Amino acid sequence: MYKRVRRRMVAEINVVPYIDVMLVLLIIFMVTAPLVTQGVKVDLPKADAEALDKDSKPPLVASIDADGNYYLAVGTSKNEPMSPEQVATLVAAHLKVDPDTPVVVNADGAVSYDAVIQLMVLLQQKAGVPSVGLMTDPGAK
Repeated sequence: MYKRVRRRMVAEINVVPYIDVMLVLLIIFMVTAPLVTQGVKVDLPKADAEALDKDSKPPLVASIDADGNYYLAVGTSKNEPMSPEQVATLVAAHLKVDPDTPVVVNADGAVSYDAVIQLMVLLQQKAGVPSVGLMTDPGAK
């Protein structure tokens, strides 16, 4: 007659589906990462300065390119030139929602000192920014 063979229970987790999901996520992040990092091309002045804390919130970046056009990077904003008043209005609106957000100025090295100061004054007086930082490229050590 037939002899019944009893199978033992296997107490193992099959991790193959998890590996497949992780590889798909890795590919998705590798493809989307260059699309997320966008910005205005500026030639920053070189200087040794302390970087923002890694734990701090991502800053609002007000930029001036070599032609004197103003930009504001907020999340996934498109980098289209805007007027100084539009920059001030957008920064003020963002700070009403989240007042602890740092604001930095990202200016091309060819931009005049006056243009940078005018943007900083605009951000402090019209947008109500308590403290404005300046972005630089790390200098040679």
